[in-house]
Amino acid sequence: MEKTLVIIKPGAVQRQIAGEIITRFERKGLRLLAMKLTHLSNEILDDHYAHLKDRPFFPTLKEMMMSAPVIVCCWEGIDAVAVVRKMTGVTNSRNAEPGTIRGDFSMSGSQNVLHASDSTENAEIELNRFFQPQDYCVYTKNDYQMSYANDELKISVS
Repeated sequence: MEKTLVIIKPGAVQRQIAGEIITRFERKGLRLLAMKLTHLSNEILDDHYAHLKDRPFFPTLKEMMMSAPVIVCCWEGIDAVAVVRKMTGVTNSRNAEPGTIRGDFSMSGSQNVLHASDSTENAEIELNRFFQPQDYCVYTKNDYQMSYANDELKISVS
């Protein structure tokens, strides 16, 4: 099974839509392995968004990400990174398709309600940034047989 990081951003926490976002991932059949409400520091944001540090919007992005708590989640499933990215929608929410999380809950390019890892490599790096091994709650998800075909489960279940 593949793991991915989702950060529910301050705007979604303030608007009290985090539960609806989490529910979408649950209904899709993904397994929640870790979750915490936290404030992000300057240092963590500099590290997490290092690839954007030279962009003109970076200071505004950092300010927004520190304006209120975020909810950091680890989701697991077959092709979890791609599944979550598709559910999330494109970065600029005005261009996000209806039915995606950003398409349904956001109108902004930066106040776009969540961050999702963009590759399995980045998911591993990002998860290690926010979670320690003891933060994960590994459990048997009883409905996997309803979410996946038996041949998929034989290949993917860890």
